[in-house]
Amino acid sequence: MDTATSATAVARRPRAFVRVAGPDAEDYLHRMLSNDVAALAAGESCQALLLTPKARVIAPLRVLRRGPDDFLLLTEPELGEALRAALVRMRFAAKAEIELEEHTSTLVFGDGAEGIPNDDYGEAAVEVLDAELEPTLDEEALEELRIRAGTPRFGREIDDRVLPAEAGLVERAVSLTKGCYPGQEPIARLHHRGHANRGLRVLGIEGEELPEPDAELRLGEKAVGRVTSAVRTEGGIVALAYLRVEVPADAVLEIGRSRARSLH
Repeated sequence: MDTATSATAVARRPRAFVRVAGPDAEDYLHRMLSNDVAALAAGESCQALLLTPKARVIAPLRVLRRGPDDFLLLTEPELGEALRAALVRMRFAAKAEIELEEHTSTLVFGDGAEGIPNDDYGEAAVEVLDAELEPTLDEEALEELRIRAGTPRFGREIDDRVLPAEAGLVERAVSLTKGCYPGQEPIARLHHRGHANRGLRVLGIEGEELPEPDAELRLGEKAVGRVTSAVRTEGGIVALAYLRVEVPADAVLEIGRSRARSLH
């Protein structure tokens, strides 16, 4: 199918790419990443995380299996070298080549488009590599879709203060049944304990002044959360924020001199 004609919208998706290939590539990635990459058939993909032993995120990934011994890891553009270096450092005797590759990635929205499935934006979409497609969505429009979908972004919602469960990453990128990997024990403990103490919510904020990153959210006299991402839209501002789980869904929150409410 011609993705250019079947799409409803097209946007650039900045990425870094790391190739892991060789006789031990599957076994090595399966031991290192949070999801069941061994279950992927050629052409299939999944989300995964590379974690520290304390379950802090080193890099969020999309893992594409290109062949029996050939995997391509898609991550954020600023994380490519850090991801490559971490995997090389922990490789030991595994027979796997680990190197950066150069590609472009384009998001194609619309049913029927062919590519790497991407559900980060709340609409049917795929990532197409090395395609010459003209964008119809700019960076701000794409950011609004991400925020409304409640999708965390590295450097905003994901940093060394945040556990995967708090960012909603366990549902997206973690297998709770596969074998050991770095960070598994903290994730399993929190999962079986019940829930994280805070989580991401999509907020509507009155006014036109964008809040600063980490701007405090209050319910009455109590600080209950912080804003992580925000973008202007028609009628106000849409934001992502970490809130305490006990904050009611219909609560009216204060952020500076403005008010905020959960959108969903």
